[in-house]
Amino acid sequence: MIVSDYEASVLFRRNYFSKAQVVINQGGTSSGKTYAIEQVLFCLAAENEKQVITVVGQDIPNLKAGALRDALSLYNKSDQLKGLIRSFNKTDRIFEFYNDSVIEFKSYANPQDAKSGKRDYLFINEANGIEWNIFSELALRTRRRIFVDYNPNAEFWVHEQLIGKPGVELIISDYRHNPFLDAAMGAKIENIRKDDIELWKVYARGLTGRVSGLIFSNWFVVDEIPGAAKLIGAGLDFGFSNDETGCLQVYLQNGELWVDELFYETGLTNRDISAKLSTCGINKNTEIIADSAEPKSIEELRRMGWAISPAKKGADSVNNSIDILKRYKINVTRRSVNLRKELGRYKWKIDRTGKSLNEPVDTWNHLIDPLRYIALNKLKTRSASAPKSKMPYKETFTSNKLSDLFKL
Repeated sequence: MIVSDYEASVLFRRNYFSKAQVVINQGGTSSGKTYAIEQVLFCLAAENEKQVITVVGQDIPNLKAGALRDALSLYNKSDQLKGLIRSFNKTDRIFEFYNDSVIEFKSYANPQDAKSGKRDYLFINEANGIEWNIFSELALRTRRRIFVDYNPNAEFWVHEQLIGKPGVELIISDYRHNPFLDAAMGAKIENIRKDDIELWKVYARGLTGRVSGLIFSNWFVVDEIPGAAKLIGAGLDFGFSNDETGCLQVYLQNGELWVDELFYETGLTNRDISAKLSTCGINKNTEIIADSAEPKSIEELRRMGWAISPAKKGADSVNNSIDILKRYKINVTRRSVNLRKELGRYKWKIDRTGKSLNEPVDTWNHLIDPLRYIALNKLKTRSASAPKSKMPYKETFTSNKLSDLFKL
């Protein structure tokens, strides 16, 4: 039974009608792969009683910001689906159907943790953030079918262990397969090509790339901000239609920076931003450093009572702020999902010969920019106490040719 009031893309049909044991969705940004797979999962749960379906993410913040948010959007948009679901348990993140099927959203700390429970269907969301040993334990305990999705910025265990094996289907997608994406966002994604061809291959065409030249390697994920850390201030970058408004707070302790994402949304007016600042618990006395290119917005927020001032920009301010930040170890909270994604994509432009240019690619930076504003206004240009950090991981990259996999 396909839920009849769904608006579905070709990705839904490819995943729903697949007979493979493992269905791999390799895709660029905004291809709609996660949304389509979750449409499939809701249909499978509704048409077969007593099904157990597990959606797995790297951690709970990633699930809440991605797959779970998409699932709730699907649920809220479909009256037919609401009629099939008995309840949604927000605490345990479980949809319970009247036919006793369930869809649960979980993360696993290690392979031993993944040994608990069995299921009929498994969806590994953003698989390149999950260890092979965790996946293999989950796969052993899955009876019917496994779905996998990811952005292919590097080869990982999917390429080494699954693709090309019997019973495995590979679907490659990009934003052009998403009929619900607006033209302006599509143009923005396509425009990546002028700055970096490898980044364009990954995020505009869904190809396995050779993303290199990442700007920051000195960042690490932490669970919480230490209680003794001193608040330096908040950073704010304005957006609206296609660009997110991003806000974060930065703390300092023992010569290290501690960063916590507060919000990252499109469509926010200045009154909305003010309300968000209050909801996030920012004190009216906390200094907020904002994008100086928006003096009207800064003034409006100031008149609403916020201690907001423009970032000190000038000649080579972008590179200067990057240089300042590189002098610190940067600890990013686990719940700062969008900042973590930006740090994993933020890189130097390259020319036609592949030579790195001394200028960042101007995209996916709506939380990195406010972090830079804090560096320009509040941090010393040199810090004797800022430790040198080792690169936390290495990655190797290859590339593929684009395949037309959507002829039905």
